[in-house]
Order: sequence, then structure tokens, then C-alpha cells
Amino acid sequence: MPAYPPTVPHDHGMLDVGDGQLVYWESCGNPDGKPALTVHGGPGSGSAPGAGRSLDPSRYRIINVDQRGCGRSRPHASDPSTSLETNTTWHLVADMERVRAHLGIERWLLHGGSWGSTLILAYAQTHPDRVTQIVIPAVTTTRKREIDWLYGGVARYFPEEWDRFRASAGVPTREPGTARVDLVPIYDRLVNDPDEGVRLAAVDAWCRWEDTVLSLEPNTSGNQFRGRPSDARIALVRICAHFFSHYGWLAEGALIRDAGKLAGIPGVLVHGRHDLGSPVDTAFDLAAAWPGCVLHVVDDGGHTGSEQLGRHLVEALDRFASM
Repeated sequence: MPAYPPTVPHDHGMLDVGDGQLVYWESCGNPDGKPALTVHGGPGSGSAPGAGRSLDPSRYRIINVDQRGCGRSRPHASDPSTSLETNTTWHLVADMERVRAHLGIERWLLHGGSWGSTLILAYAQTHPDRVTQIVIPAVTTTRKREIDWLYGGVARYFPEEWDRFRASAGVPTREPGTARVDLVPIYDRLVNDPDEGVRLAAVDAWCRWEDTVLSLEPNTSGNQFRGRPSDARIALVRICAHFFSHYGWLAEGALIRDAGKLAGIPGVLVHGRHDLGSPVDTAFDLAAAWPGCVLHVVDDGGHTGSEQLGRHLVEALDRFASM
């Protein structure tokens, strides 16, 4: 839960990062404060209103960035003519580094969860000398096992909605003994179909499934995905299906295997035990491989956060503000 009031950006702009991409950035809080980058989830969500509210605006220079194809960045992935060919994890890592250099920041703290944690880890393992500290809620590393769980394994809790999700992809209702079908690449094709009706139906089905996975959490609104504006939903699903059908262009388990590269970077992980979409074992795996990392598992929430989770985030970020 956010602790600090929303702030108005004191600076913002569109950075040309190449490949015909303009990435939106904004700076909030104290212009002379400690630099901190908030890394949004999705992939493809864009920076949410109030991003970075766990950071004290009197002590931090808070940088928010909309990743390629979403939010206020252009071209927008809601346009079916927008190619995602140059939208990969490694393009986003390079964009982060371009933003840092453009803003004249030597080193910065990284803060973000869900897909944002995958991107944070990929960036920090590539540029460890540019990172002061890392604070992550809702840990993910986009391993194949994690994607297969989110779009398959967790279906055991929601069999009716899973059959609906399959049917929307044109996959027959499952029968005992039949092999599980990987739906992500199917949806990746559907959301890029020439027929607008096919595309929009796939977006709606994907968002319904994502909301279903969150539906048992005590702090869910019930429409985190379906409640977004149409263009935002389309961009989110196109980018998610694109990234997850390629498992983030990451070797299986690479971010945990290479967590030793983060030695010397203080890290705090906070994960909700009720997170069905991103089970807590990923956070345990990362904490075990990252020297000096601290993991807090909270029992009052899941992927959508909680009061206890928020307190851990604010405590860590307040402590790091003076380091």
C-alpha cells in the first residue's frame, strides 16, 4: 500500500531510443534527491498513476518510464500495425541504460515487481555498477516453469474458467489423459490476427483469465485487467503474449543462476504468500542465490499487495534513501 501522496512530475520527455521508438520518461519528487527508477510490470502495463508512492518524494528523485509500446511511449502496441520485433527484454534493458545516461544519473536504486522484477534483474546483472539497491515486491523471473504455471498449472484452482480460456483459443475442452496445450503462443497469434473481432475477443479472454488468477486474493479489485481502457488492454495483452511466448528471451533459470552478479548490491524482496500467479518459491530461489538479499514473506496478501507488504517496502526504501 502506498505511503506517500502522489506527486506531479517536475520534468518529463520522450527519448528516442532507436528502432523508431520514443520512450516516455518523467521525474518526480526531489530533483536533488537520491535517484530511483520504478520499473512497471506487465510487460506492457505502462506506469500506473501513483507509481513510486512507496518512495519518499522529499528524499528521492523518482524516475518513471513507460516501456516500449505501452503507456505514453510511441508507437503504441494497441495499433495492430505496430511491430513488436524490436520489443524484447534486451531492448528494454538498453532503453533503461539510455534513460539513465540521458538524465545524467550515475547510479540509481531500482524498484518494481511482477514483470518489473524480471526486467530489474536482467538490467542489474548486465549493469551492476549502475545499481545502488534493489527493492522488489511480487518476485518473478519469467522462467518457463513460471509461465507454464500461470497459463496452465494454476488452472487446477479454476477449472471452469480454464475451460473458457481454452475455448476462446479454439482448443477443445480437455479430456482425461490428454496432453496440456500451450495457450500462450496461440494467443500470441490471435492478438495479431488480421480480423479485429478475433483480436479483441482474444484480448478480452486473456484479461478475464488474468483477473481470475487474482480473484482469491484478499486485496484484489476483481478487474485489474478488464477494468483498463481498451487501448491499454490491447497493448498489454499483445506485449505479454509476445514476451511470454519467448519466455522473455532468457535462458531457463538464468536470472537465478546469475544472481551472484548482484553480490554487493543490497536487495529486499517482499512476496505475498497468497500469490497464486507467482508462487513464493521463485522468491525463495532468488533469495538463496543472491548474496546479502533479504526476503520477507507476508501472510496478508498476494500479487496485488497488502498492508504488511506495503510496510516492508516503505521501511526498506526509507532506509536506503540515506545510503
